[in-house]
Amino acid sequence: MVLGRTGHRQAPVEPVTLKILVAGGFGVGKTTLVGAVSEIRPLRTEELLSEAGRPIDDLHGVERKVTTTVAMDFGRITLRDDLVLYLFGTPGQDRFWFLWDELAQGALGAVVLADTRRLEDCFAAVDYFERRGIPFMMAVNCFEGATRYPADMVRQALDLDEEVPVVLCDARKRESAKNVLISLVEHAMKRVSESRQPAAT
Repeated sequence: MVLGRTGHRQAPVEPVTLKILVAGGFGVGKTTLVGAVSEIRPLRTEELLSEAGRPIDDLHGVERKVTTTVAMDFGRITLRDDLVLYLFGTPGQDRFWFLWDELAQGALGAVVLADTRRLEDCFAAVDYFERRGIPFMMAVNCFEGATRYPADMVRQALDLDEEVPVVLCDARKRESAKNVLISLVEHAMKRVSESRQPAAT
């Protein structure tokens, strides 16, 4: 409890909680980002890749990947005393896309992770959020050995609107992942604020 100016006890203010999606193609680093930034032990629904899935799952560029998310990843991070983010990592394979509509309900916005070696893998996620009017940003996960391109070049390659933030990050590092989430919250809140303003006559 907190004492107010009159000496009376005041109940602590409940923090604002926001739902954020972490999306992108197969093997782009969604599980890694959620795990790196979460202040709780993240919930993961990873399963070993099977021989039965090899004809379906495109492992080009991620040949060493041995697991895949089959439902979601879940984590939590407190950005401030009054602001908590709940993170939901989406599955990356096409066969699990039916889960996206469920996960997207109530989301403030989304981080779309991209790998410049397989940039086309994030097209579907970008299209998904654009069609549904969900604010999103692009975070380019800088894998070791991958060519690094300027953010503007990535924006042009993905044909993104100028208002969509594009940042470079390392999904393994907490501070880098945290900065991505801060950028998304700022972008999404700006979009929400703009949508509430009356149209000019």
